[in-house]
Amino acid sequence: MITWFAGLFYLPRLFVYHATSNDEISINRFKIMERKLFWGIMTPGGILTIIFGIYLIQFHEFLLWLQVKIFLVALLGLYHVWCGKIMYDFKNNRNNHGHVWYRVFNEVPVLLLVAIIYLVVFKPF
Repeated sequence: MITWFAGLFYLPRLFVYHATSNDEISINRFKIMERKLFWGIMTPGGILTIIFGIYLIQFHEFLLWLQVKIFLVALLGLYHVWCGKIMYDFKNNRNNHGHVWYRVFNEVPVLLLVAIIYLVVFKPF
């Protein structure tokens, strides 16, 4: 999980820097960094997190807090896929957003992580 979140936090930050780059050397460097982070760290971390999460579900009652947590993890999965789409847009020089948009986009996994941790620790319902 930590590996997945490290990538979810860092890849959008790379998008911020990529969106502000003007020279070809920097742009190509960011494309390589984004690809390696996405396929070498994020995706394996996300897959393992989901596999182990599914395995752990059998040891818990399927209460509302767990259902909400699963929903939030599913949103993280969608965010992950969205990051992959953005990465391919950058790869093909089709960036549609500025650095400010990516700065806001970068905060989404933080909010989801806080909500997931709250649900797991306090089990409010």
